Amino acid sequence: MTNREEAALPAGREELVAEVLLAGRELSTAAVLFHSALAARQGLSATDTKALDLVARLGPLTAGDLARHLALKPASVTALIGRLEDKDALRKAPHPEDGRKVVLHFNQEFAARNMHYFTELVGSVRELCERYTDEELAAIASFTKEAARRQAEATQRLI
Repeated sequence: MTNREEAALPAGREELVAEVLLAGRELSTAAVLFHSALAARQGLSATDTKALDLVARLGPLTAGDLARHLALKPASVTALIGRLEDKDALRKAPHPEDGRKVVLHFNQEFAARNMHYFTELVGSVRELCERYTDEELAAIASFTKEAARRQAEATQRLI
């Protein structure tokens, strides 16, 4: 938003936008700290846990796909994959069409062994959702998804 656009917003609206931006920063910090603590508890790095999340949500992925999503160099992804294999968090399989590539599969048993770390948080957020109507939750979900997409675009511009 440009300074001219900010000046054009009514004062109450500008305060709400500022609250949303601050809340986003607070959520981002809380998420980074949670995932850093979770990673340490699992003997992983925060990047390792985010890589696992990507394979779980988007996978199976090739090592190259994972490297692109994480904006990492191939050598870094090779080491990352090795750490995750050592933790039995994912497994490699030959690519069905290109024998030079491997496909990464998330190990659901790893998820089952580690789900207890999320139980309290997920329950608490579900409880929070009870405060909102379906329409409000739809708006929150839409906003959050779009904000995440825009942050991913901003990340790509940085690399």
